[in-house]
Amino acid sequence: MKLNAGISRQISLSMSLVALGIILLVQISSYALYSYLIRNSPEFMAGDPTDLTPTREEVIWLVVTTFISVVIAVLAASKLSRRILAPLNSVAESLRQVAQGDLTARATKYDHAMGEAAQLVADFNHMAERLQNMEQERVFWNAAIAHELRTPVTILRGRLQGITDGVFVPDQAQFRNLLTHVEGLGRLIEDLRMVALAESGHLGLQKVRASLAGEIETVVQLAAPWLQVAGFSLELDLTSQAVMSDPMRIRQALLALLENVRKHATPGLVRVSSVVAGGAYRLRVEDQGPGIDPAMADRVFDAFQRGGQSPQSGSSGSGLGLAVVRAIAVAHGGEALCRQSKLGGTLFELKLPLG
Repeated sequence: MKLNAGISRQISLSMSLVALGIILLVQISSYALYSYLIRNSPEFMAGDPTDLTPTREEVIWLVVTTFISVVIAVLAASKLSRRILAPLNSVAESLRQVAQGDLTARATKYDHAMGEAAQLVADFNHMAERLQNMEQERVFWNAAIAHELRTPVTILRGRLQGITDGVFVPDQAQFRNLLTHVEGLGRLIEDLRMVALAESGHLGLQKVRASLAGEIETVVQLAAPWLQVAGFSLELDLTSQAVMSDPMRIRQALLALLENVRKHATPGLVRVSSVVAGGAYRLRVEDQGPGIDPAMADRVFDAFQRGGQSPQSGSSGSGLGLAVVRAIAVAHGGEALCRQSKLGGTLFELKLPLG
């Protein structure tokens, strides 16, 4: 509606100016014509006043003014049509290219295009750029998922083939090892499912209003043994403020943050705290180093983005842990943040609305 009203206003203004110019041309030229006839052709005034037949001069004036009026109208219409149709034709041609699979197609920007037509070109180019980025992300996701699934599947296939061929003894330790790989594969698939559900807006939550302090303490107690083995010590500083949330998902997010610390932080103090600030509940996990490059901090919650690997982790992980954290935060109507910690390392924050 806004686009149509704007173009309609421009067309009305342009046509009004053309009409005004033609009217002025006719009036001024007719005044000049009859002034000339009165002064230089006395017989014109002495003629029969009832004779409406145009004189030679009047015929010439009619032909000339009509020709000039047509030229003005054609030039004005041509200029106006270029300002309107050139951007639209460019968008239409680019749309055909995009429909044929060329996502690099962009509409041409015209300096003299009308505001709305220029905005249409800008919006189309923005849309085409987003489509191209989405396609690149889809290709990246397919390659990343294939890579992440290939490793555990290859290990499982090799182990099972070894048992079948008699290379490995099918004892309890062997089956426990296989079960570990299956569980890891299951976690990877569940993380992929969660991230996909969150991006589509279909990640379901079972919210209740309750204090999360008990849930946080439970997760910390669960994670404490393997964090201590890795050289970390834990410190808790929790508020008892009630918040509307899904406790199971919050436990899952906190566990992912602690697992991220184990994999990527240097051994030292890990502080888990919760505060109410800025009208939001903030769950924070801080470590003492080595920290994250500020350029990486903006992308650390993207899927398959990996930080540095700690010496004791032995694995860089799937790159989905922090993506799951952000998915849970967004599903709650909040956000996941990353910044430098006062402890010298990284601070991860899960920001949730209180209501």
